Amino acid sequence: MAPLRSPHRRLGTRTHRAAMLLIAIIAGVGVLPGVAVAAPAGGGGQQLNAADMTLLNGVRLAGLWEMPAGQMAAEKGQSAKVREIGAGIASEHQRLDQLVVDAANKLGATIPSEPTAEQKGWLAEMQKASGARFDQIFVTRLRVAHGKIFPVIGAVRASTRDATVRKLCEDANGFVQHHMQMLESTGLVRWPELPPAALPAPGEDGLLAAASANSGPQVGVSSTVVWLVFLAALGTGGIATYRMLRRS
Repeated sequence: MAPLRSPHRRLGTRTHRAAMLLIAIIAGVGVLPGVAVAAPAGGGGQQLNAADMTLLNGVRLAGLWEMPAGQMAAEKGQSAKVREIGAGIASEHQRLDQLVVDAANKLGATIPSEPTAEQKGWLAEMQKASGARFDQIFVTRLRVAHGKIFPVIGAVRASTRDATVRKLCEDANGFVQHHMQMLESTGLVRWPELPPAALPAPGEDGLLAAASANSGPQVGVSSTVVWLVFLAALGTGGIATYRMLRRS
């Protein structure tokens, strides 16, 4: 497989359809995943399962739309704070994107090469907005998106058996937390309207158990649990985001 390149060096590469089966959790697409695994380069290692691939795909997709979103904010944000934060997020996502591309190449994994249709819609929404309306959309969209990927990173880090995935989780965790802090510093986050945390029902082990799909090659059952837990949060998150933007 030809090595991937970060989008700031090569844009418009062909869509990898296989990877798109695993992006529903981050993109908000309500589709359960297929069994998609990739063996680490060199062979003989632990197979990557749905939880590992969810992390790789989610981090990649975040960069593919948040880099241009940040660049847009740096150029057209109404407040100096939003312009500064937009530039910072774009720059840091460029670095994080290179990390996930390098990890995917090392693991022989196929990851997306362009944003999802929904993410393109968010960018189009931002492109049409201006002034205070733009600032609110930028902060709202990115803060909700970061809130969705944050628990995924922790769940995968807690259970993955692959050292490369663990390192990517640790790097991504630092970037995502910093981005949330920057977005929150604008004062535009509407705290009461953020989607609630997706907590497990009593007696269940929750996200950490769901991500323990890394227990072996039996990906089908474990990955379904992962998606069912996460997709419940997506529905709530999507409704909350719509309400926040409608009120702005």
